[in-house]
Amino acid sequence: MLQDYHVHALAHGEYQYTYEWLKKFLNIARERQITELGFAEHDEFISQIDTNVLKRLQEEFPDIQLRLGLEVDYIPGREDYIQQIIHSYDFDYIIGSVHFIDGWGFDHPDFRHLFEGKDIDQVYGRYFELVQMAVKSGLFDIIGHLDLIKIWGHRPRRNNVMFYVEPLLNSIKAAGVLIEINSAGLRKPVGEIYPQKEIIDFMASKQIAVTLGSDAHHPWQVGEGLQEAQVVLINAGFTHLASLQQRQVKMQPLK
Repeated sequence: MLQDYHVHALAHGEYQYTYEWLKKFLNIARERQITELGFAEHDEFISQIDTNVLKRLQEEFPDIQLRLGLEVDYIPGREDYIQQIIHSYDFDYIIGSVHFIDGWGFDHPDFRHLFEGKDIDQVYGRYFELVQMAVKSGLFDIIGHLDLIKIWGHRPRRNNVMFYVEPLLNSIKAAGVLIEINSAGLRKPVGEIYPQKEIIDFMASKQIAVTLGSDAHHPWQVGEGLQEAQVVLINAGFTHLASLQQRQVKMQPLK
């Protein structure tokens, strides 16, 4: 089984949710032997989702199970808004992600320079505090790109990353939340999968279930790096992936 649950057909608003455009993603998915494909737009573009387009595509691509997801920015104070939007469609899953630290879009190239002069350990601490809050909100099925904070290559200096991550993983396990293995980090300056191998190994020891996602913002990115991610999971001891439909989880063999 090979899935890609993190696909943005609309990217950051550059494209339209049309049958012809989404079909390009399906064609690449078929070429790359993806058996489950999930379109998960950023929540600010929720109004552009057209489920009729997905129904037409499902009829044309019966060999690929289509899923409808949504990636939502977790920001403290947005909980009521998030509660409302996640019930606006019959979503198969909701990905919770942290892209902002107290108003700072740290993963955007325009704001990368703001890392300079900051205490990196404090940045890591606050980032994972926000992820912890997302987990405890109970709003999300999947936590997206768990260690996105490393995107530009910054690493904590006083503490090993597990100092910040291990308590979080314990909370994730207790909450029954899934973690996304996201291959987009391979395309970024950090040059590695989210989350890093040390974290994945600990997740395996805790038997925390996972999904796969490429974070594709263009058809040619669909499935990119996921076979490498699959190998990392197998080497860590994972045997299954979580498959979601109408927010219900079913475990499927990884290979």
